[in-house]
Amino acid sequence: MGYGIRLTENKHSGKNLVKSHHHQVHQILYVLENKGEITFKNQSYSFSQDSLAFITPYSDHSITSDAKMTILVLEFDLENLDSDIKNILVQQHFDETRLIELNPFEAGNVRQLLRRMLYEQSHAEPINLLALKIYLEELLLILLRTQENSTITNANVLRAERLREHINRHYFEISDANDISQKLGISTRHVNTIFKEQYDTTPMKYLNEVRMEMAKKLLMETDNDIASICFEVGFEAISTFYRRFKEYTHLSPNKYRMKYQYTDSNH
Repeated sequence: MGYGIRLTENKHSGKNLVKSHHHQVHQILYVLENKGEITFKNQSYSFSQDSLAFITPYSDHSITSDAKMTILVLEFDLENLDSDIKNILVQQHFDETRLIELNPFEAGNVRQLLRRMLYEQSHAEPINLLALKIYLEELLLILLRTQENSTITNANVLRAERLREHINRHYFEISDANDISQKLGISTRHVNTIFKEQYDTTPMKYLNEVRMEMAKKLLMETDNDIASICFEVGFEAISTFYRRFKEYTHLSPNKYRMKYQYTDSNH
């Protein structure tokens, strides 16, 4: 088990019971299919698809299911991870067992990471084991960030805020409006409505603004080629990048760089 990390699949049939037990290592339990109940700290919680439980060592827990239920079980030894990750987990009170409800963006990212981890684990060469550790730390980072907006209660406000955060963090890989709406699980029209109510703009206009601000920063603070900057901020065609940038700043990327590079880092 490289770096103390192991990922397995557990299938629970109807009326199946995993009796109360504990482990000496951390576990992340991710519901891949159907639903049941998980019990810890003498309380029972619904445990359905895309739910995730963070289980600390020696924390008693049990699982029941009325139907076939598939759970991915990720075990890891925290002592084998970077000290920064360990410190932040403690600061964010991840030293206690908890149930985490993921939004569609987070669930999609978690699923992708778990798929990658299964692949790397199946090869088990040194480079694969290193990748396994990196993906685990990325997964833990997602869980830490779920706590940032836990006090927001209005569903549409929460969706809009999470969508904005998703754009801020993934502006370089979003292809179009359908890409956004599919990850949120609602129509493009509804996505536009809830985002505009909160921020007075559409998600795609906001995406363009984020990309343009990042491009301005790269033009001012680096010597990267225009083509490289175009690619880095998420554009596939340099002609589209030039057109959007000129619309946004009234200058071409080259002229913007000549005017502002190293002279106005706060512009």
